[in-house]
Amino acid sequence: MLDAEFFRRWMTAAAASVDREADRLTALDSPIGDADHGSNLRRGFAAVAAALEKEAPGTPGAVLALAGRQLISTVGGASGPLYGTLLRRTGKALGDGAEVSTEQLAEALRTGVDAVRTLGGAAPGDKTMIDALVPAVDALGESFAAARAAAEEGAAATTPLRARKGRASYLGERSIGHRDPGATSAALLVAALEEAAGE
Repeated sequence: MLDAEFFRRWMTAAAASVDREADRLTALDSPIGDADHGSNLRRGFAAVAAALEKEAPGTPGAVLALAGRQLISTVGGASGPLYGTLLRRTGKALGDGAEVSTEQLAEALRTGVDAVRTLGGAAPGDKTMIDALVPAVDALGESFAAARAAAEEGAAATTPLRARKGRASYLGERSIGHRDPGATSAALLVAALEEAAGE
């Protein structure tokens, strides 16, 4: 069973990972976006880590709700609302239980991903974070490691795609050949989940 401490570890691991990879995310964002994905997410997840140090929410759902609120209020661009929605809706779906199972997390995360799909209007194959998140959620029932591998594979598979949503879609054919920064950061979030589980 996964408790609030596990979810705090997940968010802290995600913040550390985003901080390490921020320059790479920004480099990926330069040719097809606003060249600020890494710096925006670094600021947002640093705020999440700081908030979780200040207050310790007692349930998994409350940890994710707090993280989601921080991201929405501190991250500019599209990624703040998208990641914030993902975590808030996942947290809401987890409810008030002190502990949740991996199966409950997978189900709640699917609710969060569906909310992101509704908000951004993106489907798998559109070259967005959805390309990493959907396969990760599908694989989460198997293991955290399987989810990480699926997310990484999904992010890598965005390179040959033409962007159909988001800032990159304005480039049309020129978006082909560039790995999507949102899918890459989503894969980092899933990898942090495996890290929190100690697998």
